Amino acid sequence: MIKVLFVSFESLPFVKTGGLADVVYALPRAIDKSKYEVKVVLPLLKTIKDKYYNELEYQDHIYVNSGYINEEANIYSYYLDDIEYVFIENDTYFYRDSVYGYQDDASRFAFYNVAVIEMMIKTGYYPDVCHEHDYHTAVLPALCKLRFNAIENVRRIKHIFTIHNLAYQGIYNKKVLFDLLGFDYRYFEDGSLRFNDDANFMKIGIVFADIVTTVSRTYAKEIQTPEFGENLDVVLKYRQNDLYGIVNGIDTKTFDPSTDEIYKNYNLRNYKKGKLENKRSLQYELGLEDRPDTLLVGMISRLTWQKGVDLLVNSIDHWLQSDVQVAILGTGESKYEYALRIMEERYKGRVVYYCGYNEALAHRMYAGLDLLLMPSLFEPCGISQLIAMRYGTLPLVRETGGLKDTVEPLNEYTKEGRGFSFGPFDHFAFNHVFEYAYDQYYNHRDNWNTLVRNAMKYDVSFDKSAKEYESLYYKVLES
Repeated sequence: MIKVLFVSFESLPFVKTGGLADVVYALPRAIDKSKYEVKVVLPLLKTIKDKYYNELEYQDHIYVNSGYINEEANIYSYYLDDIEYVFIENDTYFYRDSVYGYQDDASRFAFYNVAVIEMMIKTGYYPDVCHEHDYHTAVLPALCKLRFNAIENVRRIKHIFTIHNLAYQGIYNKKVLFDLLGFDYRYFEDGSLRFNDDANFMKIGIVFADIVTTVSRTYAKEIQTPEFGENLDVVLKYRQNDLYGIVNGIDTKTFDPSTDEIYKNYNLRNYKKGKLENKRSLQYELGLEDRPDTLLVGMISRLTWQKGVDLLVNSIDHWLQSDVQVAILGTGESKYEYALRIMEERYKGRVVYYCGYNEALAHRMYAGLDLLLMPSLFEPCGISQLIAMRYGTLPLVRETGGLKDTVEPLNEYTKEGRGFSFGPFDHFAFNHVFEYAYDQYYNHRDNWNTLVRNAMKYDVSFDKSAKEYESLYYKVLES
């Protein structure tokens, strides 16, 4: 039995700020339990502690001495769906109202990475493979290989590091490496831990992991170029033989229109009636005009430059000259929130903006929308388009990263496809494909319904991706 430890800073159902939490929840469930013993370790963040603390089982107590860090921590465990979750408790670093965004985030992440190793040593649990996720856990391979390498059980651990979004790297003053992580200065001098004159957690993970993965095939290629490499393209190019792109999936039990807590359940056989009822109920809930035949388009997203919100905001006026309704769910940059509030006020009953995030409402929107917009500048994989297809809502996406890998555009001759896509990141291309989708909805409903059926039939589960990860676990252990 191969032991795999998932190391992350967030996971559903405990805490979520983005798609990382969905992956760390769904992937361990899809791994073959007859071959793999899977555990997940997380920090005991405030949102988790407030809700689950009385259900956690105390395991042990550890001391974390790392540079200037001198803290204690408690280890707890919790079982959910036959998967053990290990939580590291330290209120100094983890009992915060938000998950990220603090001036001492470097200390919080450093403490967590070292604490994971101290947890292994104290409990005697040593995984065969550590699967680290994103920059928050990226220094763990280097700690095992450079600082704790005198301990054979730690040294022998193999490491797979998954990049979920290269734009967020964890760049800090170089003193973090010595004052918080306890690395020897010579590893900075020889360039192993150096990024310009700083510490870059993402770069360290890429260099020291045995295998590096990212969340789509296209993104794995894109990040090796200056355009998408976020100043790490040379490092990624150097690791290209150990770099793999594996498309994300979703948990198809959580996202299932036949069982989900939406307005009206439906499946592939009765989706027309089901989606119509969900659409009308969504219009009513959001205060949109009761017009079930109107094309209802939406976005469920963080409102940032990466997500192409500029394209959306500058297009709504044009779209609303036609028979269209728009529903937006999300928070982000204040300029976008302000612009969407203005649009909502200007087009009462036709535009609605829900400022915030509501998971239950998101599910109802996936069921009730006709078209989901994802005009991203870049998108490592994307989760929303997978959920949308599962619910028979067609995605309109830019051809980048995982969006390109998962959304096949309509081919009017073969009737293949699962949505709509455009290439250049500009308003002309975006509006051109929107007008094409608009035309298909109103004038070629047979094509539209074919796309919906294709989308609902498309395998968005983690089953295929899990097998690819399993092959990498075997590969890394044989190296």
